[in-house]
Amino acid sequence: METFNGQAMIDAVAEAVSTWGVKVVGALGVLILGWLVARLVRRAVQRALGRMTLEQTLVLFVGSLSYYLLLTFVGIAVLNLFGVPTTSFIAVLGAAGLAVGLALQGTLSNFAAGFMLMIFRPFRIGDYVEVAGVEGTVREIQLFTTTLDSLDNVQVVIPNSEAWGKTVRNLTGNDTRRVDMTFGIAYEDDIDQARKLILGVLAADARVLKDPPPLVEVWELADSSVNLLVGAWAKPGDYWDLRFALTQKIKEDLQTAGFTIPFPQRDVHIFQGEQVS
Repeated sequence: METFNGQAMIDAVAEAVSTWGVKVVGALGVLILGWLVARLVRRAVQRALGRMTLEQTLVLFVGSLSYYLLLTFVGIAVLNLFGVPTTSFIAVLGAAGLAVGLALQGTLSNFAAGFMLMIFRPFRIGDYVEVAGVEGTVREIQLFTTTLDSLDNVQVVIPNSEAWGKTVRNLTGNDTRRVDMTFGIAYEDDIDQARKLILGVLAADARVLKDPPPLVEVWELADSSVNLLVGAWAKPGDYWDLRFALTQKIKEDLQTAGFTIPFPQRDVHIFQGEQVS
């Protein structure tokens, strides 16, 4: 029967403590230091991006991304301390990332487009835009979707790949916008008098800007009317109210002044042929 060797056990425990204890302490030190560095980097990244006046969503996302990437590297470093082979582990992570990327190709496309929208900002929250064939006021720009409120207050959610990959018309991107309207008068009416009347209506409305000056020009000689193009420059926020008001006011004043607003008409000529007996 073997005798219990207490000294051998003590030596084995002491060796294990000296070997693994140092690694555990070192791993804890690396974890704590890495965690502190990751937090500092996250704050520095968010502070730097904040000074660039980027969207808050993008600032928070990039900051968190840098934080978790650093923690991932810290975790790999800790595994190395314990002798765990990390090369195969990184290869497995890479393969898994590739598989997930292929499976979520459309989602990642929206994410990349959202990233680009937040950096280059072709439109901002509150702008009135036409995106992917839809008009509305931008309510929200997220990493995957952009939300618009249409004129009739319908919420429209557009994938960012559509918003970035197609033509965007920012109707409030400039300080001024021209209100274009067309009015038809009869061929017998005096064009100069009609022009003078319409310019008077434009001059009387304070929302019509003096610079650039408004215009009233002959636009088209149509089948039943002479069409006048009316252009009035205004602030983007006044566009719709001004358009509605001017349409009504110009129509009423033209009618009061005796101008004819012609309807489309056709002349039908009937020829009586010879009767065959």
